[in-house]
Amino acid sequence: MIDLGSLVTPDRVLLDLKATSKRQVLRSLAQAAARVTGVDAEVILEALLQRERLGTTGLGGGIAIPHARVPGLASFTGFFARLAKPVDFEAVDGAPVDLVFLLLAPEGTGTDHLKALARIARLLREEEFRNALRTSPDRAKVHAILAGRPEAAR
Repeated sequence: MIDLGSLVTPDRVLLDLKATSKRQVLRSLAQAAARVTGVDAEVILEALLQRERLGTTGLGGGIAIPHARVPGLASFTGFFARLAKPVDFEAVDGAPVDLVFLLLAPEGTGTDHLKALARIARLLREEEFRNALRTSPDRAKVHAILAGRPEAAR
């Protein structure tokens, strides 16, 4: 099972990300991922946009999990972003999104990325978990929540 605490390290927790559109959110996350992975930001962005064309990754409840298989990526990469202001993500419930979990997988990965997506979606369905992510004051506390250490987040 993928450990969210190691997938999304503290330096990959972005708080108060400023964006006014879905595309801006995806571009900001692609740029952050490019700095960490060495893969060109435009390659990452295009993979994310292609995935969004298949259907929105806005799950409802203010949550989106944009994800894609990315050419040239060496390993799974995750980011968590809490937006400064919710944006329209064309979510299934029509509600704007303020919590975004980015999952990037290397091309050719089997079902591991699907298992990771399912785990993330399960966690994010829990209202208490979402509320903790929304109200935690700093990235260390948000990381503790993602890592499954809520006691460290207090």
